[in-house]
Amino acid sequence: MVSQKTRADRGWREVVDTLEKKHQGKVFVFEKSVEEVLPKLRETFPRYACFVAQPMEATREFVARVHRLTRAFNDDPYPDCFWGILTGYDAANALRIANCREPLTVRKVASGTEVALDSCEEGVWYCELKAGKWVQKKQSGKPEQFQGPADSTEALAKTLTDYHADLFVTSGHATERDWQIGYAYRNGSFRCENGTLYGLNTEKQKFPIVSPNPKVYLPIGNCLMGHIDDTNAMALAFMNSGGVNQMIGYTVTSWYGYAGWGCLDMFVEQPGRFTFTEAFFANQVALINRLQNYFPDLASAELDANFRPKASITVSATASEAGLKAQDAVGLLYDRDTVALYGDPAWEARMADHPKAYEQTLTAANGKYTFEIKPNRGAESFKPVNTNGSQRGGRPFIAWLPHRVAEAKIVEGADLMPLIAPNFVLVPNPGDCDPAKTYRVVFTAKWVK
Repeated sequence: MVSQKTRADRGWREVVDTLEKKHQGKVFVFEKSVEEVLPKLRETFPRYACFVAQPMEATREFVARVHRLTRAFNDDPYPDCFWGILTGYDAANALRIANCREPLTVRKVASGTEVALDSCEEGVWYCELKAGKWVQKKQSGKPEQFQGPADSTEALAKTLTDYHADLFVTSGHATERDWQIGYAYRNGSFRCENGTLYGLNTEKQKFPIVSPNPKVYLPIGNCLMGHIDDTNAMALAFMNSGGVNQMIGYTVTSWYGYAGWGCLDMFVEQPGRFTFTEAFFANQVALINRLQNYFPDLASAELDANFRPKASITVSATASEAGLKAQDAVGLLYDRDTVALYGDPAWEARMADHPKAYEQTLTAANGKYTFEIKPNRGAESFKPVNTNGSQRGGRPFIAWLPHRVAEAKIVEGADLMPLIAPNFVLVPNPGDCDPAKTYRVVFTAKWVK
């Protein structure tokens, strides 16, 4: 999907042509509004949809409209395809991303906030809450804690320039122009200039960041890191000098956190299960399912320009029993359309396979599907792996179906309250795990070609 204006630009047309050839795809051009392509999307019902956009097209409003557009292929409230917005600091940067074919296995993780290194092959994180605290895990080793300088700017810059991390994770305060490294104490920052990242420590020392190895970026708790308001936006610099092929990012100030922090639950803490794209959309599905289950009257509510419901909020008995309040409803609605996925959604980046809290398998044969979850950690199997951040844990079990289905009928496991959508199966996370229980859903469905 591309605007007529962008398709007419020689450099950006090459980006579109590269994607078309790479994926044997179809190109849909719109003149004024991205919604113009909806009839063609409903007709083709693609599994992947890439929106090629110049930086000034990839606005906060555009991100929200793409979210809504890609939920409108049918009548259910869930995403109907995996999508991404492919942009860049300039056409050459976007073309580099479009040209990348080799899948990425994430082996090295670097972070400015606590991450579950037990789920990673190797990595390092620097604490945003306690000055000087950092934790490292080497290959085949266990995480070890160290004490270093309070200013971690240079060390974090080197995780990109020298360590060549495959995944970079950040949280804390941020704007479109900077990431403020320390959340609870004074530290340095990452900034950008002319499409180039650099670290600036508390002594005003500058550390240029040129890190060309392909990587993915999770600014899970940062405000505005996904907001592209002009070519000096941090997101564009991460794509340009930071080597980022795929990233998520809030286009607004972040306060609730479900759409951001949950990507750690899905991508890092279920290592190897989902691609980066799949993990983002699994978390989106979880968010929308939570909204549908506990605040169904608000799920289709009209929102104002600040992504808040115009109507008053009534908390149902079901939501109250789950400990949810009106703020949760507002937060889920606020997060739903405000986090972008940038990059080619069909490019595969996946965590190196590692032991998981539970296994899940989906098999299909002759119109019969079996989805089974097997605990690996006894009664703790379904508990949060890590609680750093906001809105962590409790995500449902989700598997992507190999093709679209219709007319699903539950044969076994109805007590698990499964949801069978056209492109996925979802089973709510009960929280408490009975290792002796069988967590299995069997259903029949018609294959939709």
